[in-house]
Amino acid sequence: MHLVLFDDTPLHKANFIKLAEDGFYNGLLFHRIIEDFMIQGGDPNSRSAAAGARLGFGDGGMEKIPYEFTSKHIHTKGAIAAARGGNPEKMSNPVQFYIVDGTTYTDEQLTTMEKRNQMNYTTDQRSEYMILGGYPTLDNNYTVYGQVIDNLDVIDKISTQSKDQANRPTEDIEMKVSVEEMRKKKITKIYGYNGWSVGQ
Repeated sequence: MHLVLFDDTPLHKANFIKLAEDGFYNGLLFHRIIEDFMIQGGDPNSRSAAAGARLGFGDGGMEKIPYEFTSKHIHTKGAIAAARGGNPEKMSNPVQFYIVDGTTYTDEQLTTMEKRNQMNYTTDQRSEYMILGGYPTLDNNYTVYGQVIDNLDVIDKISTQSKDQANRPTEDIEMKVSVEEMRKKKITKIYGYNGWSVGQ
């Protein structure tokens, strides 16, 4: 999978790039998978973790990242967002992230979500949730700072793997993450991604 990172979530973008450039994520696991919801990884405790070990509590000893919400970036399928514990400031875990799998929603369901999460979806955003799918329940609660732009079926393949009662895959799924700076025009030409808006 390839993904773009958003300019208008600069703290999360810079943090992810630094971690990736340092090789932090290589060899870590997708330690929590839920079909029609998301796949989560980045816990440093998952490196060489014993089978059945409970994961999802690691932060690498780093400080939390301030919440960087923008209504332009919602939890459509393929969105990458920062995991977090239950803090009222909605500050992000500095290392753990999830990628949305999700499902499709009706216009009526989206109106309900909109009121609940104090959102105001655009026509395009509604269409994305109704056609592509996602998980709008999380909007305005977690920082979305990137978007997968190809091979979305990989998310489906990971989310449907066999797992234990803690939603950890029974067979380890390791990740390898690298970053490359690329102009928007080149990204559009290679991957067909046209979702650019102010801030991306």
